[in-house]
Amino acid sequence: MSVQITFGARTLPREAVEERARRAAAAFRALGVGAGDVVAIILRNDFAFLETTVAAGYLGAYVTPVNWHATADEADYILHDCQPKAVVIHSDLVEGLRGAFPAGVPVLVVATPPDIRAAYGVAPDDPPAPDGARDWSAVVEAAVPLEPEAIESPGAMIYTSGTTGRPKGVRRRPPTPHEATEAGRMIAILFGNAGIDPADITALAAAPMYHSTPNAFVPHFYRLGANVIVHSRFDAEAMLAEIEASKVTHVLAVPTMFVRLLKLPQEVRDRYDVSSLRFVMHGAAPCPPEVKRAMIEWWGPVIWEHYGGTETSAITICDSAEWLAHPGTVGRAFEGAVLRILDDAGRPLPAGEIGEVACWRPTTSQFTYNGDDDKRARADRDGLVSLGDKGYLDADGFLHLSGRASDIVISGGVNIYPAEIEAELIRMPGVADCAVFGIPDEEFGEALCAHVQPHAGAQIEGEAVRGYLRGKVSGYKVPRVVVVSDTLPREDSGKIFKRKLREPYWAEAGRSI
Repeated sequence: MSVQITFGARTLPREAVEERARRAAAAFRALGVGAGDVVAIILRNDFAFLETTVAAGYLGAYVTPVNWHATADEADYILHDCQPKAVVIHSDLVEGLRGAFPAGVPVLVVATPPDIRAAYGVAPDDPPAPDGARDWSAVVEAAVPLEPEAIESPGAMIYTSGTTGRPKGVRRRPPTPHEATEAGRMIAILFGNAGIDPADITALAAAPMYHSTPNAFVPHFYRLGANVIVHSRFDAEAMLAEIEASKVTHVLAVPTMFVRLLKLPQEVRDRYDVSSLRFVMHGAAPCPPEVKRAMIEWWGPVIWEHYGGTETSAITICDSAEWLAHPGTVGRAFEGAVLRILDDAGRPLPAGEIGEVACWRPTTSQFTYNGDDDKRARADRDGLVSLGDKGYLDADGFLHLSGRASDIVISGGVNIYPAEIEAELIRMPGVADCAVFGIPDEEFGEALCAHVQPHAGAQIEGEAVRGYLRGKVSGYKVPRVVVVSDTLPREDSGKIFKRKLREPYWAEAGRSI
């Protein structure tokens, strides 16, 4: 039986997907896409996402996945910053982003499949595509499949939140052959396929492919020659049913998925056989220890965890037994990776002392932030890279995270920068000042909270604040909790003392991240 690739309700033989990817590569080349150029993707989990990724790699080009939840302003910034040679987008998303496409850049429109429409409640018909837009399938099918050259793909240029509140693209130079080999070895460990025949693997992902880890997971198993299943949208019982029906061996997850799986009634959980699982990787956000322990008890010692970033790739890893011996850890450094905890002066700290987490893998190809080399320099720590986290190493060298140096909020594995939300909220009539930060959330790890100070005499309701922000920022950036108070705690300089606002929420949760 041939290797199968499944997206949602649709399945194709790997050979058919590969042919379409090679046709897409030829189509991109005809549009002027070459080595070092960018193709932007604004898609949900769909065959076109994988086809575009593989096709760009054959040309030595980057793909830039854009979060499809983005507002027109957010998408406009990324699309103009990354300067794509082509944009590939689902048909139902075009209308909302109509003003964001750079002039003269070809827009290739992918018909939104029925299963994705059903999953997200999308109407069956779309507004007309913009003038000059082309039909993705027609363009791909008209092209002659390209014979790939021996080019090391630079991969994805993913935009990650930065200290200015605007995301920055992590632009990695193409790897040398040695770096590519070492990266392949690391990924085989990270995704649990080292020493396993690809024919014996069925890999399942249900997270959006615009995130960095799913963006690596799905193409990795595709290139490996394994069976790959990608769900349009995460559904806890649907994941269990898929694991049993397809005898899934490898799963990519985030803690929010674990929370939702554990919330299923016991009779539903007991209904499905998950004994085929051999390797479950999670990361991207803190996992509450009680959730992790419960998942290990349920699924067995198949759950692994890693820590890293878009800039560094994975730095640490731990299996179930290591985690149980070191509860709360995010793992120990990969072989060859350098991991240090630094004080405010950049000096290494001993085990048990909290400081800035700095790390790097010498065999990882170097990166910069697209158009912002100064930001790259600011992240440097004597050859290592700071991802903005604080933590400590225990006596056995296992990393424990304790907080973040910046106030980036990670909710359900998604980075959110409060400064962007505050910049919009301060424009609301009647608002004198505001502070947005992360508070504990059982399901998502963190949720957004806004404390708002109105002008004297102004009357502001929490729901009015949420309503004001809707449409100005993506839906997931609208604070779940809004507190209106006459004053906000301030430092002597006048700056809002966010720590004093955050502390009561986290003290009640018994954790700090």
